[in-house]
Amino acid sequence: MENVTMSDGANSTMYDDYYMEDGEMYAPCNNGNVMEFGMVFLPTLYSLVFILGFIGNGLVLCVLVKHRNQTNLTDMCLFNLALADLLFVLSLPFYSHYAAAADWIFGDFACRLVSGLHELGFFGSIFFMVVMTLDRYAVIVHAHAVARHRTLRTGVAVTACVWTLSMCVSLPTLVLTQTHNESSAISCGFPPDSGIWEEFDLFATNILGLVIPLLVMIVCYSRIMPTLVNMRSAKKHRVVKLIVIIVAIFFFFWTPYNITLLLSFLQSRNVMDVDCHVDASVNLSIQVTEAIAYSHCCLNPIIYAFVGQKFMRRVMRMLKKWVPTWCFPRLPREMSESSYRKSSITSRSSDITSTHIL
Repeated sequence: MENVTMSDGANSTMYDDYYMEDGEMYAPCNNGNVMEFGMVFLPTLYSLVFILGFIGNGLVLCVLVKHRNQTNLTDMCLFNLALADLLFVLSLPFYSHYAAAADWIFGDFACRLVSGLHELGFFGSIFFMVVMTLDRYAVIVHAHAVARHRTLRTGVAVTACVWTLSMCVSLPTLVLTQTHNESSAISCGFPPDSGIWEEFDLFATNILGLVIPLLVMIVCYSRIMPTLVNMRSAKKHRVVKLIVIIVAIFFFFWTPYNITLLLSFLQSRNVMDVDCHVDASVNLSIQVTEAIAYSHCCLNPIIYAFVGQKFMRRVMRMLKKWVPTWCFPRLPREMSESSYRKSSITSRSSDITSTHIL
């Protein structure tokens, strides 16, 4: 995924040569302004996403590890979602320096490792969101049929399958990515003769990373919402709104980036007419939409964990131990243990709360 953006986006060469059919060369396109913008914009956004993503997902991991004795299938999915997002953001400081310097200084091994972690974290995060969506659908729409199958053993098996699938999809990036000299700098990405793997990477990013997950969310949540609406729960309207937010955020954060990646790929294969203005616009769009898409990992802890009262109580207790007492003199009433009561409907399953539905 990053191999396309890093080679065609902020760290592209300043001049691209275009040729006519008879070999006559057009005047090169000067994308210096786009590159200069990327050398400031991308490091800033990467650093911000790294800080917020590291804190948010790290806090989720700390809370779930602390309460590991109370772990259920939903908590296991939340843990692995946060872990995948953490792997993803750990690659961003390297890409931040790469975007700022337009030169990869960390060596070939780091190039492969960082690219592999980046890809593994990306697909792991997407796949675990899909698993959580399917799990919510099964629990809410087919509650009695799946209740006995939602065990920790099942969770371990599903987790192993998801990480194995993520590793298989990321393996070409881990194996083939390498450093190579490009004009006066060193770049990190697929080698110039790896066209088929760039096509595979684009296919995986668009189909496995956007189309299939979005379809799963739309189908599952469209079946979940009528069931929630029919429940006699005061929380149902809030939960329905959050479901709409989940799908909308995923769509609006990732779709523009995937579209610009596709346009860049078509342009590189001369499927689109080569034009300097279009070339600059596509490169600029990749930088902006990439920053928006990457920031989605900062929202995952908020969407999937912090919206629930149960999880927030755990967070507040942990923060009370870490920070001075005057910052948290006492837990808010709605977060206190005595005020937390499940309704007769949601008591059928610990999952049918705002925390576990999402």
